[in-house]
Amino acid sequence: MADSSLKKPKKSCEDRNCPFHGELSVRGRILEGKVVSAKMERTVIVRRDYLHYVPKFRRYERRHGHLPAHNPPCLDVKEGDKVKIAECRPISKTVSFVVVEKLEGA
Repeated sequence: MADSSLKKPKKSCEDRNCPFHGELSVRGRILEGKVVSAKMERTVIVRRDYLHYVPKFRRYERRHGHLPAHNPPCLDVKEGDKVKIAECRPISKTVSFVVVEKLEGA
C-alpha cells in the first residue's frame, strides 16, 4: 500500500486485484465519493461532486462526475456508502480506480 493512513479491512479475500490481499499496487490520486451503483460484479460507480467556476457570472456551479472503481470482496461496499478510492493500473477498459476504504455506511 502506498498510503499508510488507510485501515486494513478485518475480512480477507482471494481477489488478485485487491490492494491489501492481492498484487495490485496503488499509485496516483486518492479521491472520495459516494457509491451510486453496485449492480456490477466487483465494480461500483462512485459519484464525485465538485464546484466549477464560471468567469462570466463570477459564480460557482455544482457539477459531478462518475468514476467506476473495483470493489474488493473484503470491503464489500454497498449503494449509499461514502468511500475512498485510489488510482491504480487499468483493471479493465473503464476501471482504473480501486476502493481502499469505507468511510461511512448508508
